[in-house]
Amino acid sequence: MGFILLSAGCAIGIGNVWRFPYVAGAYGGGAFVLFYLFFLIIMGIPVMTMEFAVGRASRKSIIRGFQELEKPGQKWHLHGYLGMAGNYLLMMFYTTVTGWMLYYFYQMLTGRFEGKNKDQVGEMFQTMLDSPQILGGAMLIVVAAGILICSFGLQKGVERITKTMMSLLLVIIIVLAVHSCTLEGGVEGLRFYLLPDFGKMKEAGIWETVTAAMNQAFFTLSLGIGSMGIFGSYIDKQRSLLGESVNIAILDTFVALVSGLIIFPTCFAFGISPDQGPSLIFITLPNIFNSMAGGRIWGTLFFVFMSFAAFSTILAVFENIISCGMDLFHWSRKKSCTVNLFALMILSMPCVLGYNVWSAFQPLGENSTILDLEDFLVSNIALPIGSFCYLLFCITRYGWGFEQYLAEVNTGKGLKMPRKIRFYLTYILPVLLFSLILMGLIG
Repeated sequence: MGFILLSAGCAIGIGNVWRFPYVAGAYGGGAFVLFYLFFLIIMGIPVMTMEFAVGRASRKSIIRGFQELEKPGQKWHLHGYLGMAGNYLLMMFYTTVTGWMLYYFYQMLTGRFEGKNKDQVGEMFQTMLDSPQILGGAMLIVVAAGILICSFGLQKGVERITKTMMSLLLVIIIVLAVHSCTLEGGVEGLRFYLLPDFGKMKEAGIWETVTAAMNQAFFTLSLGIGSMGIFGSYIDKQRSLLGESVNIAILDTFVALVSGLIIFPTCFAFGISPDQGPSLIFITLPNIFNSMAGGRIWGTLFFVFMSFAAFSTILAVFENIISCGMDLFHWSRKKSCTVNLFALMILSMPCVLGYNVWSAFQPLGENSTILDLEDFLVSNIALPIGSFCYLLFCITRYGWGFEQYLAEVNTGKGLKMPRKIRFYLTYILPVLLFSLILMGLIG
């Protein structure tokens, strides 16, 4: 149970509760959700089993895992450095966005949104972005808290806190979802969200929707950069890895789908467009909470839930980063925590300053930010290319090999990976992953 909640905690984060709803809203609702679930099953779960298998067989983090399993003279271990870079890149903007959640929780708890109209709420969001003190302060709190918890070790620190947060998170989202679905006018939101409308998908662009669904399946599971593999390295061989991967994917998908049940009925009940993009949560929802009876309570609960979800991923990826330092440089846990405390604080500053002091720097075109660049490098390069490396390593004779992978995945009780899946993994999944990489770069 600790392993499932830890791994699900890594998967469940802003990808589910911030990114998933606004991407689903932008790409037509139900049709996007259908494709997302499809790619999660045919692409996400198989790659997750590979990451877990490499982790459990090597008993190392991504920086040393491939080196432990590769044949003499091979260079698969170089992927470890890409994975390590991907973890740092992810945290360079993830810590800042988690700081947004934390700051909004504080503002909702203290009643700062009460009595504000739509324009004033929008100004409050912009005021937050314009202040390096607010963004930097919230980010520093997130980094310091995450490193402190990780310094206690996996079971005493990360597992204990994640178990509590995940349990509270599941209770809060169910309460919020039931409340949202009972709002007057919320049925239209459910229809938009749960009934596929391929006309809306065509309007958004068929290939764009398919690419977004594939990307979301990998982003939400944090696949390809060893964030999952580190927990595979800690577990014993009593349970099969396919069964554990399915359990984690189900829990992750449950949170993503229930997040939509919170947001879309509420949007339609209050006449708010669901395709508002990243501002959907930070500008739209405070307005909605202001219009609701007991809105301050519901808003506080919502941003507690957001903070828990984001922080669970912070802990998981920090654990991977700290383990990489221990494996690569033979540091003690304490030294790796200390070094990474300062490294992550410094590396997270460009994202903070990209909204204010460095706002003139627009790396991906007009109105883009440093966060957009970092998100692009993670979502379109590090995650899919990293997943492609895991796949090739596990299925080809030039890597670890299919037989070794299959034996590791099927060790223990639970669901078994059938041998006949080899054709799909060897000839179809690589094409899908390569297409995702190309479409992401072109898009």
